[in-house]
Order: sequence, then structure tokens, then C-alpha cells
Amino acid sequence: MRVVVVGGGIGGLALGAGLRRRGFEVAVFDRDTDVAATGGYHITLDERALSALEGLVEPEIMRRLLASGSALRVRERDVFWDRRGRLLGYGPDLSRSASVDVDRITLRTLLAEAVGDDLHLGRTAVGVDHDDNGAPRVLFTEGPSASADLVVGADGVHSVIARHLAGGPTSSPAGIIGFSGRTRRTDLSPAERRRLGPRSGFAIGPRGAALYVGFLDPVGNAALDAPDLRMSVTTGPTYIWGAMFPESGETDALRDLRDGRLRAALLDRFRRRGWAEHTLEVIARADSRSVAAFRFNAASTRAADLAPWPAGCVTALGDAVHATPPTAGMGAGAAIRDAAALLEELSDDTATPTEAVSRFEAGMRLRGSEVLTLAMKTVRWILATDTALGAAANTVTMPILAAAARLRR
Repeated sequence: MRVVVVGGGIGGLALGAGLRRRGFEVAVFDRDTDVAATGGYHITLDERALSALEGLVEPEIMRRLLASGSALRVRERDVFWDRRGRLLGYGPDLSRSASVDVDRITLRTLLAEAVGDDLHLGRTAVGVDHDDNGAPRVLFTEGPSASADLVVGADGVHSVIARHLAGGPTSSPAGIIGFSGRTRRTDLSPAERRRLGPRSGFAIGPRGAALYVGFLDPVGNAALDAPDLRMSVTTGPTYIWGAMFPESGETDALRDLRDGRLRAALLDRFRRRGWAEHTLEVIARADSRSVAAFRFNAASTRAADLAPWPAGCVTALGDAVHATPPTAGMGAGAAIRDAAALLEELSDDTATPTEAVSRFEAGMRLRGSEVLTLAMKTVRWILATDTALGAAANTVTMPILAAAARLRR
């Protein structure tokens, strides 16, 4: 069987690596010309995603990934703050967690290496049809078309392949614009380093202003102590933060700003919403070149709405089907699990390709619904504060929760 994968993101590369390892004829196409020139900062892989990845890549790739990953089990417990920086509560105990945070560039580079010569860069897919033999064929703006027994769209939120299958977009704006950046821990004041700690934190204020601060340390918190295998982009304790605001004309205008101007505009928006100055230090001292904006897109949380097409010789996975906001930290992991599930179904010699795809899509619908439901809970929470009632409730309840947290300590 020949498989053409459109999209060289995490899901597409994971599938390509697994197909190559199992002896399938595979070709992965991506519009990028350099796998390291990718957006995003870090990816969380939970136990299910790591287990799926182990079945897709060689053990040496997994060892290098773990040597370059930051283990959640050695972090302190995650926390919830209010806009004044007051502690509200703690997240779950991570001491037994197998989850790992890894730089997106590191993961994508490792997966591209596993795909090897079957990865074709600088190829932008523009459509899919059928060749003279009735086989699905992908059309590109650069170079010849590519026919296959199976075409898999792993080309993200604005997937050409999934749009062809669904007859339209498979996701829509979730109502949130996100802004992200990187700040070295050493660049913060001693007081703020103590408050934030070696852990991740999350705060939501009135009028839909939210701030996530993730802790990443692939060297000090390495999941595998093997310095000779390490290839992490992040080389010291770093906070990867994400600011979130409801989508509006004012928020959309920020997307046109860059570097220091965008950072200054973000700080101004938080200040106008009453955030304490020290809580904004992680943004104020960020590397201005790292600050970027992106729109949250989401598919339906209902499993029945995902992959709404009959199974056949063209399918899709990951964000192409179940576009997931980053508020659950599970989007990339779900795409990897999709890739592993499709590989297992295709490896079943007793099933026809259509039967294999049908079973894969049934499982993917449930998997996508699960992660979307979790991610959208936080999105809806943020949006709920962007009303007069929600803002008032946030203002009133946060001091009460902070006082209760102090009494529990």
C-alpha cells in the first residue's frame, strides 16, 4: 500500500515515521522548507501520547526525545492565581506523572529525522482528485501530483484535504485570540521567581483577560539523564506564557503588531483590566522577538460532528479534523494518538483499506471529542468573564477564594 500524507506537522510526521517503520510505502509532503522554522513553543505529551509515539518511532528517537524533554513529575504542583497574584488553589499532584514537555522544534526535528527521505519539503497541496486509475491524487502548486492508495490530510486547522472531504471548513474561530512568548527565569526579579516557582500557573481576570505561565526546563528537569543525547532548544529554566483575550476589533488589531510594540500593547490591555504590575513581569521581561499572536480555532465537541464523511481512500487526522485550542495542552498528543491508531488499523491484514479507515475514524471521533471538551471548558470560562455579570462575579469571588487558600496553607 502506498500512502501519501499531506502535512508535516506533529501528526503527519508521526504517521509518516510509523508507516516507514512498518514497511509501508509512504510520502509526506509539507509546504515548509525547513522543519525547524516552525511556530509554537512547547508541547505536552501525556502517557497515552508517549505510549503511542513509542510504537511509531525507533527506540533511539524516543531516548533523544526524553533526554530533551522536561518531566512534569519533578515540577512543583501547578497553581491558580488571581489578577493580583494571590494564590487560589493547586492543580493535581504530578509526582507520579509520566507526562513530558518538549520544545515543538525539537519534536518536529526528531520526527522529520524518523521519516527520512520520505519527507518532501516545499510542496504546497492545493487540492485532491482522482487519477486515470481512480486512485486519489494530491495536487501541488510546486511539482507533479502524487497518487496513492490512501491519502491522509494532516495539514492542520485550514486543511485542504479535510475541507475537500467535508465540503467546507472543519473548524471555526473559538472566540479567543492568544498571544505567546518566552521569558528566561533568570530575567525575572527574585520575588517573582519565588512566586511563580518551578511550576505552571494560570489566572483569569474580569473581561476575559487570562494568563497562562508554563515552566519548561529540559536540562534541569530532563525526563532522561543523557546529556549526550540532548537536543532541546530551551537550554535553561524558561517560562512559556500565553495571554488570552476575547476576540474583538481591538484584540484583532493587536495581531498586526510585532515584537516590542505587541508586548507593550499586551501590557497595556492587562493594566487597563486591573492586573497587578508584578503579575505582568513575565510579559514585560520576555524576549520581544518571541512574542506572537494566533487565533484559537475549534471543531465541534460532539463526536458525531467530527469527520462527517463516509470512510474511503481519503481521510484526515489531528487538527484537520478536531482542531483544538491549546487550553488543554492535548492537541499534539491527540494527533500522535490518531497516527498510531491509523497505523494499527492499516496493519490489520484481515481488513480492507476502507474498513481500516472506518474503524480509525470512529475512534478518532471519540478521541477528538474528549480533548475538545476539556479545552473548551477553559475557553468558555474565559469568555464567561467578558460580561457585566461575569466580570462582577470574578471581582467578588476571587478575594474570597484567595482568603480561603491562605487559611488552608
